[in-house]
Amino acid sequence: MQPNLHTAYQSTALSGSRHKVLRNTYALLGLSMIPTVIGAAVGANMNFAFMAGSPIMSMIAILALFYGLTFAIEANRNNALGVPLMLLFTLLMGVLLGPLLQAAFKLANGSQLIMVAGGATTLVFAVMASIATTTKRDLSGMGKFLMVGAIVLMVAVVANIFLQLPLMSLVISAAFALFSSLMILWQVKTIVDGGETSYISAALGIYISIYNLFTSLLHLLMAFAGDRD
Repeated sequence: MQPNLHTAYQSTALSGSRHKVLRNTYALLGLSMIPTVIGAAVGANMNFAFMAGSPIMSMIAILALFYGLTFAIEANRNNALGVPLMLLFTLLMGVLLGPLLQAAFKLANGSQLIMVAGGATTLVFAVMASIATTTKRDLSGMGKFLMVGAIVLMVAVVANIFLQLPLMSLVISAAFALFSSLMILWQVKTIVDGGETSYISAALGIYISIYNLFTSLLHLLMAFAGDRD
């Protein structure tokens, strides 16, 4: 029996293509952290009083900006314009960390909590990415489950804008931390399995999950470990 060299070549090329997408995704994620940190430094020193005066309109404006930029990035997922749009998006997301960071810095141990949240986020990402790249299990079925979870979380977030319940806010943060961790697992596994061919689109999705994971963990740490003395 003759070996099927054509099939073997296709399999090797496909595997190489997937690794290239994954490698470029990680590279863009790393690059995206630079404007995020810059934006966070700017946001930490901004006055967000205008948001407190009109929280609903501020939320609508933020959502419009968020979805507008994500749509623009996805529309340019396969060309060079997608990268600068991604970096602009991460810069603005860093600025939007301002109110949370300002609240953290008011705590005696706020800086430590930020570092712990950042370290925990990095650890969770490393673990989930490692599992995704080594497991042989088919995780494609998680997509529908995560879609339902995203809808439920979004409804809960919108509802709590009006209800302003502290306990509900903590529950949402805990749910977001779990949801974001599973999203990272599923997103990386999708790349590994060849379901995502654009590293720009892949980096965007994983970045949002990392961002949500960090903010959720920091919120929980501030609530349960914050030193208010």
